[in-house]
Parts: sequence; structure tokens; C-alpha cells
Amino acid sequence: MNLLDILRQTWATLRAHKMRSFLTMFGIIWGIASVILLVGLGMGFSKDQKKRMETLGKDLVIIWGGRTSSQIGGLAAGRPITLNIEDARLIKKEAYFVKAISPELDRTVTEVSPFNSAARRVHGIWPAYQDFRSLNVAEGRLINDDDESEARRVTILGANAARQLFPGQPAIGATVEIAKYPYRVIGVLEEKKQNSNYSGPDNDKIYVPYSAMARDFPPPPAKGQIIDKGYLSDIVLEVADPEYHEEAVMQVRRLLGRMHHFEETDKDALFIWDTMEFSKVLARIFTVITIFFGCVAVTTLCLGGIGVMNIMLVAVTERTREIGVLKAIGATKADILKQFFSESVALTVLSGLLGYAVGVGLCVLLAVTPLPDFVPKPIVSIVAIVGSLVTLSIITISAGMYPAQRAADMDPIECLRYE
Repeated sequence: MNLLDILRQTWATLRAHKMRSFLTMFGIIWGIASVILLVGLGMGFSKDQKKRMETLGKDLVIIWGGRTSSQIGGLAAGRPITLNIEDARLIKKEAYFVKAISPELDRTVTEVSPFNSAARRVHGIWPAYQDFRSLNVAEGRLINDDDESEARRVTILGANAARQLFPGQPAIGATVEIAKYPYRVIGVLEEKKQNSNYSGPDNDKIYVPYSAMARDFPPPPAKGQIIDKGYLSDIVLEVADPEYHEEAVMQVRRLLGRMHHFEETDKDALFIWDTMEFSKVLARIFTVITIFFGCVAVTTLCLGGIGVMNIMLVAVTERTREIGVLKAIGATKADILKQFFSESVALTVLSGLLGYAVGVGLCVLLAVTPLPDFVPKPIVSIVAIVGSLVTLSIITISAGMYPAQRAADMDPIECLRYE
């Protein structure tokens, strides 16, 4: 029996049992499609989360003052650590692991434009802040070094702040009173899709030069604290090399410990949010989720393979007399083995091709379909395709070989007696 005869007979058998063949193939089709789609969704979640984290900023470390937890140099534990502008200048000068830095003043005050009023958060910043915090203008310009050095009364508005203060009106060049001081609007920020922040969405904020805010309306001191004109709400910095972010954080702790007299190992003296460490944790979480999705899909594919094996065993039983006749007219064990194995291979290969078409097609369709923000775009993963191909190959061999071997080993006399 040559290859052409085997293929012709295999096709005739599949056509003779259309419904059974389809139902058997469906398990493989859905299994392959599930592997591609679920792994693609997992990778899509990971990519989407990483992209949203980037809207917070580039390789950020945010520092707030805390309280010391240990004694040092005769100073008692429990001292409050208040950050000031000299801390930011020291880090900028001596911390070689830090690429860029900005102090940040944060205060909620009233804002009045010719069209509306608001009470939004105003942030006093250095120009470098706008780059590593990913602030991009939709119109106008950003705060520059001259604005900071000359303490100019200029401001840039977040998208929501601009809509509230200048509803349907041009904002660039207009004047808005911030805490009763006249500030000229020089820019309006692009709207951000942001799901991570430390002091509210950037769309809602208003930004001014640090020097202007420190002069005009610095945040009032907390109850019981001495008025400090150099007071900062926090310090934000960008690490020069993400591989050395831990060294950068320790270097900053060392410098601020020298300024405020606490041990660099005193974790409570400063509250630090290292977004790179947070990003690594998220990446590990989504990797585990993707692996879990992949395992579920591969399990589904294996169940489809079991279905193929069951159907082939049923086929061997149904065709027992046929096997006896074939052997009686000269068919060898190898011929019977090839016949039944080829039928199993035809089922799994055809199912696999359809499964790849469905899986990749669904990923492409979802990628071009408008979806809610919380639904990620699935990614067609080469790893998923190769993994499912390997699994399909194993299923093809295991699900086809056992029924085929069983058919080949049947005794022709017993087969002819079978009713």
C-alpha cells in the first residue's frame, strides 16, 4: 500500500464520518486557539501595564521625609526628617548615579481664570521634572531654565485643568490667578492615560517653576513645625542606569543621612518609592499569569488529544472485520499501522492548521477592534506558536500510534470472526 493509497483511504474515512471527525477536531482546534489567545492576552496585559507605568515617568525614585528609628550622635530616635531645597542641590551635585533630579512643592490652592475657577493641586518643579515624568505639551511650551532661574510667573496646565479653567477657550497666553498671583499660561499638556500616580493624575494638575512657587505661595508648615522657606514636599529623581538603581537609592540615603544626621541603613528616616523595583514585581506577576494561561491552554489541547485517541480506538473496534479482510488479502502489519496512524495524523494536522488560523485570526481581530482601556491588545507570541506546535506533535504521535499499533497487532482470524 503506497502513500497515495493511504491518503485516499484516509480522506474517504474522514468523509464517511463527518460529524464525528468534526467533533474530534474541535477539541484540537480550540486547544491550539486557546494557547495562542491566552498567552497573547497575558503578554498583552504585561505590555499594557509596562506602558502605563511609563506614563508615571522614566526610571523614577520618589523620596519623602520620614522619622528616624534609631539614635545617632546623641540625637534621639523618632526625629522627623523634613526635606529642603539644599537636599535636592546636594544630590544633583554629588550623586553620580542620578541622571536628573527635581524638588517638588505640592499645594492645593484656588485658581481663577476669566472664564471659571477651580481649586486644584499646584506643583512647583525644576524643568528636568517634565522630561523624566513624561509631561508632553499638546500646545504651547514647557517650563525652561530661564523660567526657573528668573522665577517667572508662568504655568502649564494639565488637560482636565485646562478644560475647567478655559472651557472651549484658548488657554495659551491667557492669565490665571493662582493663590491670587497672576500667572501666564505657556502650555497645555497632552491628555494622559495614567493608572499609577503618587499625588493624583497629571491631567488634573497645574505646574509652575519651583522658584516662583517657593517665593509666592510655598506650602504652610505642618502644625508645630518651624517655617522653612526651603521646605519640599518630596524629591523626584531619575536614575542614570536602571541596572544600578539600588546603588543610586543607597547613595541618596547616604547623602541625606549626612545632611540630616541619620544612618543610611535607617529605612524609616526616608520613605522611598522605587518605581523600577515596583515595575519588576509587576513584571514577575504578569509573567506568572501568562505561564498559568499557557498551562491552562496546553491542558485543553491535551484533552483534545485524548479525544483523538478515544475516537481512533473506537474506529479500530468498528473496523475490526475490515482489518481481518485486509490482512487476509495480504496487508502487512506495517500497512495497517500506516493506515490508522495516517488517519490520526490527518485529524490532528488539519485541526492544528485550523486552530492556528482561528487563534492568530482572533488576536489580529482584537488588535484592530476598538476595546475599553482595561482590555489589553493580545500579542501573537512566537513562543506560544512553537510551544503549541511541539505539544501538537507529541499528541499526534501518542494519540495515533497506540490505536494504530493495536489495530496492527490484531489476529486476522479473530478479526474475521468479529460481528
